Amino acid sequence: MWFIYAILTTLIWGLAELFYKKAADPSEAYTHLKTCIWVGLVMGLHAFYILVSQDITYLPINLIKYLPVSALYIVSMTCAFFGVRYIEVSLASPIENTSGAVCSLLCVLLLGKTLELPSIIAIILIVLGILGIGFLENKNTDRKQKIGRTLAIIGFAMPFVYALLDAFGSFLDIYYLDIATSPLSGITESNIETVANTSYELTFFLCAVILYIYLKCKKVQFNLPQQKDKILAAVCETAGQFTYVYAMSGNGAISAPIISSVCVVPLVLSKIFLKEKLTLQQYFYISLIVIGIITLAIIEE
Repeated sequence: MWFIYAILTTLIWGLAELFYKKAADPSEAYTHLKTCIWVGLVMGLHAFYILVSQDITYLPINLIKYLPVSALYIVSMTCAFFGVRYIEVSLASPIENTSGAVCSLLCVLLLGKTLELPSIIAIILIVLGILGIGFLENKNTDRKQKIGRTLAIIGFAMPFVYALLDAFGSFLDIYYLDIATSPLSGITESNIETVANTSYELTFFLCAVILYIYLKCKKVQFNLPQQKDKILAAVCETAGQFTYVYAMSGNGAISAPIISSVCVVPLVLSKIFLKEKLTLQQYFYISLIVIGIITLAIIEE
């Protein structure tokens, strides 16, 4: 079953990225915040379900203790939602998924860990791919003409911001999810991941409530039919998180490389459903990133 869960996680999270793009309206100033609200709402409902259906002895103080990690993840996702308004999901997704490589580098720099030669080569491939995409983007005059130079730069920068913040969140999780060092309260070997994830989801829910109140104060309209893609994205995001746990608990050494290929899914789906078009040079550099990500995941596991 773990293999099925791994495939499901990859497909579901790939679908989520497609719906994030479909929900991103460049002409709507608060579309990224509306997406955050729906993601927070669905995650909150999932967290409440876990609290009611499972005996994990959850202590509310963990909301505060896990806040540094939750904040990094939530802000990173908000940046991703903002960026996908202006750039292709087939371009943003591979860049965002380099967060694992960044986390590996953080472990080397801050924890004194070492990387084997294959891991170094994989990271070099990722760096070359990013540099190549950045060089081509700098020559892209169409986007700058359509949305302006400033928004073009900010939009292209958002996937990189996501990768950095998500990597720092993953790096902190190494500390938080180790039973010997974790500051979380009331945890055991069997419930530590559930407690951490529930804290994250509840925090996202609280952020959604605050954002909803903020947008209501700004008199921003919520037209429900226009929220369909945002709701579907939120459901896919949360469902993917659910299947991910089972995939990794079954055989993480193989599941992780499979799931790391999630950036391939929106690449294909965006081509089919969104009719996104990239140049052959862009596809070449993206392929370097994807190969590097999958290689690194295989080696690390």
